[in-house]
Amino acid sequence: MQAQEVKNFLEEKIPGAQVEVEGEGCNFQLNVISDELAGLSPVKRQQQIYAHLNPWIADGSIHAVTMKFFSRADWAGRA
Repeated sequence: MQAQEVKNFLEEKIPGAQVEVEGEGCNFQLNVISDELAGLSPVKRQQQIYAHLNPWIADGSIHAVTMKFFSRADWAGRA
């Protein structure tokens, strides 16, 4: 599994989101930039991502995922 593959997949599944992915193999770190997701609770945000990644987690293609969520303004304003 490649980071670019995860990025493309999630950006297709979550309209309006920008996803920055680091990692390779089966371990990934996600920065998800989305005003829509930023308005949800932390648990709801993660559920949205895991709902799309679950098939890859179930078959072992992805083993570990860490996630950070940003609104577009927060992402643009980070130092």
